[in-house]
Amino acid sequence: MQEKTISGLHKLSKEEKMQWLAEHFTAAPESTIATLRNFWHDDAKLQRVMDGFSENTLSNYFFPYGIAPNFLIDGRIYAVPMVIEESSVVAAAASAAKYWHNKGGFKTEVLGTTKLGQLHFSWPGESAKLQTLMPELRIYLLQDVQHITANMEKRGGGVRDIELLDMSSQEQDYYQLKVSFETCDSMGANFINSVLEEFGRSLQHFIGSHPALSEAERSVEIIMAILSNYTPDCIVRAAVSCPVEQLDDACINLDGAGFAEKFAKAVRIAEIDPYRAATHNKGIFNGIDSVVIATGNDFRATEACGHAYAARDGQYRSLSHCKIENGVFTFWIDLPIALGTVGGLTKLHPLAHLSLEVLGQPSAPELMSIIAATGLAQNFAAVRSLVTTGIQKGHMKMHLMNILNHLGGNPDDSIAAEVYFQDRVVSFSAVREFLDRRAEAQPKTAVSTL
Repeated sequence: MQEKTISGLHKLSKEEKMQWLAEHFTAAPESTIATLRNFWHDDAKLQRVMDGFSENTLSNYFFPYGIAPNFLIDGRIYAVPMVIEESSVVAAAASAAKYWHNKGGFKTEVLGTTKLGQLHFSWPGESAKLQTLMPELRIYLLQDVQHITANMEKRGGGVRDIELLDMSSQEQDYYQLKVSFETCDSMGANFINSVLEEFGRSLQHFIGSHPALSEAERSVEIIMAILSNYTPDCIVRAAVSCPVEQLDDACINLDGAGFAEKFAKAVRIAEIDPYRAATHNKGIFNGIDSVVIATGNDFRATEACGHAYAARDGQYRSLSHCKIENGVFTFWIDLPIALGTVGGLTKLHPLAHLSLEVLGQPSAPELMSIIAATGLAQNFAAVRSLVTTGIQKGHMKMHLMNILNHLGGNPDDSIAAEVYFQDRVVSFSAVREFLDRRAEAQPKTAVSTL
């Protein structure tokens, strides 16, 4: 066991790291190293850039990069880049985009772009006294971070508000500065965290030297300074809407009104049942995450924010909503999402850079709209399938190629399988039986006895 532990792995060369991993944790070291090398980029300079994104990097892990066309968003046509490995997701988004294209497309509205950070600290004094000093403290803090905020302010951003929160009833002596930021087209994590850490040093100096405070009150302990990934005021709304009779083509077994009511009921179920809501929202994030990743943004932060927002009233609920009023069907999502189109991976990763070019070099608010529309499209396609044909029909059709590859099917098998399974249920056992029958039907090659 001792030989599997190591100190200072990050100091080893890439070759040495691979050798150590392969020898101590895999059965076939040479094969392991060959596999890792097989996914290196041919361009050594680009590979060094990729290596720099993380630590102890050994190779690259590929995901499919696809496009969902025909998205009409706020009157503009987009081909949306999507990075995801799950079968049918891109096809479903593209199908929904095409469906709504002639019904007005997706309409969006950015409701806010405020991001948040928190300075957590302990202080033994009375809350009322600190509240009285807040106007003076606010000016003091903002002056002390001018060297950090000046460039952001030139772009129209910066610190928007500083609020003192007394949390001492829940944790002894615990207070918080809740700080609102505008970071323009930058995601702003580094900017926000730098400002907050400087606020911590300034707060200690302010309290430690203020003449209105007693000796006992001049002690403050900074617990931590960090942005919050929960940004309920950085939010975008995306919606589709049409008269119910225009939904007659949504399902062969239901007219538009029948489909609309069944669809709306399915969404209401996700609003009241957390078990359904979790799966419902996961489907939404199939669409959201794939574009977030394609554009070099942080899908973990995006999901954390979305799930927190879904539970904001104390119960986890659907992020999307549906209503039928006066014969009009409306389906929409309110999505809290903090994004950037400058900085970070958006320029360093070639495909992230390309994705933004494909999308027309959107601003951060525009990218919010595109991603919200993609999430809504994904949700529409999933719920439409659930209340009509069932989710497995389309999903397993897309999964057919994965099964064929797993079972060693060749290109001819793939062509034949697509035809064979057009009106049959796709399953692992059914595909295996199909391949076995094809193998048995192949003419036997004569063996020479000469």
